[in-house]
Amino acid sequence: MKFYIGNTDYDWYRHLHETQPTEVNFWRPGGTTRFRVLSQGFPFLFRLTAPINKVAGVGFFVSHTFLPLSIAWEVFGSANGSNSHESLRRLIFRHRSARPDEFDPTIGCIILTNPIFFDEHDWLPVPSDWASGIQQGKSYQSSEGIGRQYWQEIEALIQLYQSNTPPLEPKDRYAISEPVPPSYRSVLAKVRLGQASFRALVTDAYQRRCSITGERALPALEASHIKPYADSGPNQVNNGLLLRSDVHRLFDAGYLTVSSDYHVEVSNRIREEYENGREYYKYHGQQLSVLPPTPIEAPSQEFIDYHNNKVYRG
Repeated sequence: MKFYIGNTDYDWYRHLHETQPTEVNFWRPGGTTRFRVLSQGFPFLFRLTAPINKVAGVGFFVSHTFLPLSIAWEVFGSANGSNSHESLRRLIFRHRSARPDEFDPTIGCIILTNPIFFDEHDWLPVPSDWASGIQQGKSYQSSEGIGRQYWQEIEALIQLYQSNTPPLEPKDRYAISEPVPPSYRSVLAKVRLGQASFRALVTDAYQRRCSITGERALPALEASHIKPYADSGPNQVNNGLLLRSDVHRLFDAGYLTVSSDYHVEVSNRIREEYENGREYYKYHGQQLSVLPPTPIEAPSQEFIDYHNNKVYRG
């Protein structure tokens, strides 16, 4: 299994150590280079830069995306490692040269779930082969060489800090697609995806377009659960649709649904109860305008059936 040690801003770390969120945005000030080092669920370690030069925590990789700063703040809030939009902006421009036209710059977002922030007495020295010139981070294999010994120390700390974590409901468990070592399964058993991770994954799976209207304006798009989270609907991409905000509200209220063959159905109740709805009836019978390219991420028939039978007011 691969794990990664990333250079970490101390102010970011300190803020999150105090607030203890369930998921975080490990942002990078530039918005051009995609992070491809880790698979979903694999560990991302926080190395505090010099003069501290120690590993002080870990999160579990969900995905990487690019977001305008304003959307990153909307999605993650203080889990960006700052207590306000403006302070986040200042923090980003500490590491990035501002241009006059950069009112809302695009930043790289490494999304991590279930972070653990070690108490200072548990901070670990960096691996013996860590070079001072490393700019962003370095990956290791947990099964060989220096990485094997280092991972044993990290895993012991993770299990220690997870020991007081209550067991998860089945819908909350974080399933990853790649095989992992048996010893790591006990770590993953207490890792879950949150709402911010769900929104980011659904947004990218639907190529940043409303699945019904085709709308591309990112601030107007929202990730909707097909089977509501309140009814034990999981934070999985196959339980999500990316929808324009007004369409999202109608979907959640049961005035819209999706058939088993991915066609839109619009309830007559919009017309009956609101004497309007022309904007929405034009989508009736239309196939979804976009679907995830990976079949496993497409809307699940189980969740569609639930929405049709329990939510839709047809």
